[in-house]
Amino acid sequence: MINIGILNLQGDVEEHDIMTSNAFKNMKIKGKTTLVNTLKDVYPCDGLIISGGESSTIGMHLEKTGLDKYIAESSMPILGTCAGLVLLSRNTNKNQSTLGLMDISVKRNAFGRQKFSFESEIELDKKIINGVFIRAPCVEKIGNNVKILSELDQKIIAVKENQYIGISFHPELTDDTYIHELFIKEIQDYKKKVRLNKPKISQKYLLNNKNP
Repeated sequence: MINIGILNLQGDVEEHDIMTSNAFKNMKIKGKTTLVNTLKDVYPCDGLIISGGESSTIGMHLEKTGLDKYIAESSMPILGTCAGLVLLSRNTNKNQSTLGLMDISVKRNAFGRQKFSFESEIELDKKIINGVFIRAPCVEKIGNNVKILSELDQKIIAVKENQYIGISFHPELTDDTYIHELFIKEIQDYKKKVRLNKPKISQKYLLNNKNP
């Protein structure tokens, strides 16, 4: 049984929930989703999806609740879409709270603001899928261990480093479960190779001595 947490703060949470559940069905494997917001929510999860929204607000929430430190130490696989890509980055903005798990720098609103939202066919992992771009970021620089999964108009829009996948667009707004299936496979592979570290929830992950 695979348990995938979906950060329940901003963005298309319900859509990610539905797409992940559909991906489990398509792959004919046992799995469930959990909407998460606190350390106790995340603890049982094998992986985490961070969707779109305002990356600064999401970053502050992760920091305030201690989720940032816990997620990093647990080394659980993460799929970050749009704002989630920004939060996975290490070198985006010194004033931006991020998880710093991927050796990438990200440019926010790389394709323009809300009114310039668009859809486009893209190639990812030798498969053509539809990408929905809404105030989408792009990856400007990558480290040596980062794999480019997809590009559009000479801009990097999907990357992978170890157990982390970051993409610019919104796969949850299409009918194609390919990205979510790709993430599930990553969790499966990771669980086979590495025993997930689940640190004991303690005050070391919390600010202001708040309970999870």
